[in-house]
Amino acid sequence: MDASELQGIGDTLMRVVTPDMKPKDLLKAVRKLHPDAKKRDIARAAFHAIIANADQDPGKSRNLQAFALAERTQQSE
Repeated sequence: MDASELQGIGDTLMRVVTPDMKPKDLLKAVRKLHPDAKKRDIARAAFHAIIANADQDPGKSRNLQAFALAERTQQSE
């Protein structure tokens, strides 16, 4: 996955994430717009979105951080 695709998924994540959204629901919402994206790519895009947007929207960045960390931890098990 190239940088522009990651950025596109990251932008989608920033648009759809809400404070009470569960990781499973976030994955579904992102896959509606990016059907070929793998969980791993979505987690990577979440980290990218956190870095790019942390100062602009701290609440969404915290939600994405929780999602990304949960997904990365699951993948390593």
